Amino acid sequence: MKRKITEKLTAWKNQPKGRMPLLLYGARQVGKTYILREFGQRHYKNVAYANLETNQTVSSYFDENIEPERIVRFLETEVRKRITPGETLIFLDEVQLCPRALTSLKYFCESAPEYHIAVAGSLLGVAVSRETFSFPVGKVNSLTLGPMDMEEFLMACGLGELAGKIRRCYAGDSPMPYAEHDEALKRYREYLVVGGMPECVEKYLQTGDLILVRQIQKEMLQNYLNDMSKYNTQNEIKKTRLVYDNITVQLSKKNTRFQYKLIKTGARASEFENAIEWLALSGVVTRVHRVEHPKKPLENYRDIDSFKIYVSDVGLLCAKQDIAADDILYLSDEIDDFKGALAENYVCCQLAANGYKGYYWTSNRNAEIDFIIHKDGKVIPIEVKSADNAKAKSLNAYMSANKPEYALKLSTGNFGFEDGKKTAPLYAAYCI
Repeated sequence: MKRKITEKLTAWKNQPKGRMPLLLYGARQVGKTYILREFGQRHYKNVAYANLETNQTVSSYFDENIEPERIVRFLETEVRKRITPGETLIFLDEVQLCPRALTSLKYFCESAPEYHIAVAGSLLGVAVSRETFSFPVGKVNSLTLGPMDMEEFLMACGLGELAGKIRRCYAGDSPMPYAEHDEALKRYREYLVVGGMPECVEKYLQTGDLILVRQIQKEMLQNYLNDMSKYNTQNEIKKTRLVYDNITVQLSKKNTRFQYKLIKTGARASEFENAIEWLALSGVVTRVHRVEHPKKPLENYRDIDSFKIYVSDVGLLCAKQDIAADDILYLSDEIDDFKGALAENYVCCQLAANGYKGYYWTSNRNAEIDFIIHKDGKVIPIEVKSADNAKAKSLNAYMSANKPEYALKLSTGNFGFEDGKKTAPLYAAYCI
């Protein structure tokens, strides 16, 4: 299955100068190990791979001298492969468990830049933020891998031509022919159920069995809970689980802004802020803050006390909420109260896949814009509708007050542009 990050990995490998060791961030089971090993096999003569969780011999070697040449010679002996600069990819996996291995990247950058070395880890973000070691600031290149986005899902389904046509219709604001529009909406609903975790997508394409996909998703959710216990401080384990279990409850509310009081009676920010931070750094959730004023730079106007939390994969969200696949595939009225939040979560995932830091906006008169992004030097409001809803009161209020160059409305309707509003189907969110 094609992953778009391969293009960025290729650009990293082919840098004529200034290439530094690579850190690949990402949540558990998004495909970090697979993509780096496959990339190494395709673009190098060989891959020197070591998992620092399962291979304690390699992990312990970093406790001593971390001079690059010494490490390279040891790895050659351990993995039984010749490591040649430019021809071998050195790949250290689960590197968050070995802080000294992360520190060694500084010396690979400074004194041995000829070696191509990449590291990855499920909880790398947590490890780096809570560093108890010398982190190689300014000495590494960083990339983030998330679940497969809608475009990658379509390509995996053998619908690369449809994915390309969606991009062309989005760019030209030209309506998609009805039959293809209907097919893309069907695939969008499938994506809501399956999500973008590579194992789930692969299993669905192999079997078409959504019950089996749901079983895999449940196992992934359990693995996340296990990580909270295994890689978190004892004091924070219970709080982190409470927050995680409460996210879907919060998204089911009409007001999806995160409210501490819904976790437990009397809950306060100071009690749970570390737990929320852990979940965000681990890649399990995405936090979207409110902006008080939609002006550049958006971060300057971020309200630190008002935010929403979305799950990093929409398929895992459905599994966590125990939403039946048929209720989504056939648009059951029974989940009407959740459809809006589900569509928002989906759009958040697509924006994150494209590297956007999203915000949301509210007015004093209860108008709300689901996402505000900074794109091509412009502040763009995005309104999300789970159906083909022609009403856009909040978007009209925002446009009247802030005069954006244009606004974007996502729904189940077709492509178009009218009165400063660019309309696009939800399945085209990856084009943003």
